[in-house]
Amino acid sequence: MIAGYKTKRQFFNTYGIILLGSTVAFLVRLVKFDQFSYTFHVGLFAVSLILISLLWETLRYINNLLDKRYPFERSISGRIILQLFLGACVGTTIRFLIYYFWEPYVPFKLDELFLATTWFIYIMIPVLVNLGFFTYYFIHRWKDSQLVAERLEKEKAQVQFDNLKNQLNPHFLFNALTSLNGLIFENQGLASQFLQHLSKVYRYVLQNKEKNFVPVQTELDFIDNYVFLMRTRFQQALTISFDITEKGRTRAIVPVTLQILIENALKHNKADVSSPLHIEVLTIGDYLVVSNNLQVRKRVGTSNGQGLDNLRSLYGFLSDKPVLIEQTEDRFAVKIPLL
Repeated sequence: MIAGYKTKRQFFNTYGIILLGSTVAFLVRLVKFDQFSYTFHVGLFAVSLILISLLWETLRYINNLLDKRYPFERSISGRIILQLFLGACVGTTIRFLIYYFWEPYVPFKLDELFLATTWFIYIMIPVLVNLGFFTYYFIHRWKDSQLVAERLEKEKAQVQFDNLKNQLNPHFLFNALTSLNGLIFENQGLASQFLQHLSKVYRYVLQNKEKNFVPVQTELDFIDNYVFLMRTRFQQALTISFDITEKGRTRAIVPVTLQILIENALKHNKADVSSPLHIEVLTIGDYLVVSNNLQVRKRVGTSNGQGLDNLRSLYGFLSDKPVLIEQTEDRFAVKIPLL
């Protein structure tokens, strides 16, 4: 029997309560009904303890069985009605056993109104026990949902922090300023444009870092600024193309998703004039796809390997569709579900 409980402590706590309640009832009967023998009271105590244990274990078994065969997720109302009905059947059965095997042999006549009331009581007791099971289940579901919400907030904060760090980290700033410094002497007009796009990148990150998602069109407007910086830096070594449907532009994604994926492609692949890196951004069905030809770097300088995992976790909470990562011999693609 102990094996049916999660812990031995749970078993002893449960039967401690049953034994305590039965003992209190025994003492009350012993004092109030002293006209009956002590042997009778002890026998009634033993019988009541067995019946209460039988009722409890049967109801607990039904609850555990329905958790496996007919869980709440399948139909909450159907599960509750079925469990209450089965509980009422158990209570009625036990009451019938008492009526058939015990009542004819008691040394006194029971009041008919009392007997009629006991039938109702033996139906209501399983109802109350099952309400306890339902309360226990829904409280744990509520606690689980709280934990999920807290984990989501934590992972969302981590992703947002990583996004912001990707933009504001010294490596990115050093590369941007180095490119800007070279442009100031070579092409002041282009340097001015570079600086304007750089400021728009920072502004977008700061304005949207608290948002769960933004329209795809808004993200595309932002990524144009980032792509300008990358094209200026890599020139002929990098090509980035976009093919986004009108319907796709009205959907939503997590802010800076495109920047993370393009940055990921640049970080893990070589890009030079002799072997340009080609990045494609397009929509396929309910997915936004960022793919590139594989030119894997042997060493990746600034990567913690968590970028795609964080995105996958975050989108796992925001969408029923998973983030898909596909790799062939010559191509790598990440598919983000549109929200």
